[in-house]
Amino acid sequence: MTASKDEIFAGLRKIDTPTITNVVATYPKNPLCLGLYNPWTENWYTDTSIRCIYPEMGPVIGHAVTCVYGMPDPNYSGRLSFMDVIDALDAMPKPTILVIQQKWPPELMAKAGLAGEIMVTSMMSVGCIGLLSNGPSRDVDAIRKLDFQLLLGGVTAGHGEMAVQAVNVPVSVGGMDVAPGELIHMDENGAVKFPADRAAQVLQNAETMLAGEAEHLARLRAAKTAAEVRAAGGAYSAKPKA
Repeated sequence: MTASKDEIFAGLRKIDTPTITNVVATYPKNPLCLGLYNPWTENWYTDTSIRCIYPEMGPVIGHAVTCVYGMPDPNYSGRLSFMDVIDALDAMPKPTILVIQQKWPPELMAKAGLAGEIMVTSMMSVGCIGLLSNGPSRDVDAIRKLDFQLLLGGVTAGHGEMAVQAVNVPVSVGGMDVAPGELIHMDENGAVKFPADRAAQVLQNAETMLAGEAEHLARLRAAKTAAEVRAAGGAYSAKPKA
């Protein structure tokens, strides 16, 4: 019987993000790796500039809705607002993760505490379960109570006037390129993307990979010498067949 989307997403929420990256592209020679991206030359997971605010929450997964924020500009004045972001979240299959690329002058990049409790509460009302952004946000104490994940460039207390410059366009956040509708899986290790139509295969391969790793780890934990580590399959390779 084919699993439903809810069942697939529930399964993916039980798996850590590094395992998802292993299946998506990290080990292209592994038969369980889908090889969706070149691991080094394509931007498919986040770098160390991104901080998980609530590591205790565990993995989350959702469809990406994207937007760009920056300084007020007469070219954008009155054209877009945060309600356009809400409309985009409402129109996307659920659940969603909002991916905000913040574009500020260098002297302001670390000072724009963009999404606070009111913005997040508005987003949650239309099925959003997390935010990924290359810049800071604020109200993390209040948002902690909402079961809403934040992966950010940092935290700060305030901001000035700002403007939505684009909605549902390709963005780059924390070293990861994201297009609207792609799936984002994220936890305390960072975030990874992959096409929504590969979700079932990612889950199946990840579960198989974790089962194999559990057996490998059991052999390694029983090892007491380098020879026994080698016989158990070494640090990364599976146990050689007899």
